[in-house]
Amino acid sequence: MAISAQEVKQLKELTNCGMMDCKRALEETNGDMDAAIKYLREKGLAKATKKAGRIAAEGLVFTKIDRDKKIGTVVEVNSETDFAAKSERFVQFVEQVADTILNNDISDVEALKGCTAFGGEETLNEALIEKIATIGENIQIRRFAKLNGDLFTYVHDGGGSIIGTILKLEADDAGDPAVAECAKNLLLQITASGPQYVSKDDVPAQVIEDEKDTQMGIVKTENEAKPKPQNVLEKIVEGRLRKFLEEICLLDQPYVKDPDLTVAKYIESVGKNIKIIQFVRYEKGEGIQKKEDNFADEVASMINN
Repeated sequence: MAISAQEVKQLKELTNCGMMDCKRALEETNGDMDAAIKYLREKGLAKATKKAGRIAAEGLVFTKIDRDKKIGTVVEVNSETDFAAKSERFVQFVEQVADTILNNDISDVEALKGCTAFGGEETLNEALIEKIATIGENIQIRRFAKLNGDLFTYVHDGGGSIIGTILKLEADDAGDPAVAECAKNLLLQITASGPQYVSKDDVPAQVIEDEKDTQMGIVKTENEAKPKPQNVLEKIVEGRLRKFLEEICLLDQPYVKDPDLTVAKYIESVGKNIKIIQFVRYEKGEGIQKKEDNFADEVASMINN
């Protein structure tokens, strides 16, 4: 199948590999981006393997908790420019989106848009259209999560990156200052290290199997010159798989404030029977790539029209 230059460019941005290597990987995998990334990893060519892609979209990640109702949300709303994202109109709209989430029993963006906007009479979609018209940019309500229980939130805004995290805990007394301090430290950990799961028990079997297959492909490539026995390769893969799980599982990560402890050991040291139930971490623009305008193509288009 024909592979477009844009596909090759996207794979290059995802892996930091050379253009020809990316083109070959896409040809070998019939244009399947995930399979091409795996192919490059197995060949030992990929220098970066995060599939999220380059963070380029603007907007805000916002969190809010209604402590009386014990409900909270983290929501991402995107704009075209950082200038628009910082405007009072945009910030007020994002807050309205969060309030609408908290006051309606919905689970997806399309249902959310059909709800009456908090503090207004129109639907949230109508409010969105009005904001697009007045701000003059395309605005998208991209995603949200809504949790119930004893909740804690944190938003990091620095260096152009905005990360919002919401955390659900269980404890003997969620109002205890020691629990609140622990929650704060856990939020900082999640924000900084980006775990995907609470514990190894939460990792889907398929994720583990896929990583095992990928690592086996990598070690075979690494040992092509002097092949090792299969049982030795399996032990190498087993060690790498343990490291992989430590990186993606919150409880197994080194605790950022004391790397000699795991997060699980840190929680144990606090006491209070604290248990992490769930967390959601959103990073602004994660997985979105801005449209890149080609000036020459734009001029040619204007001439042709």
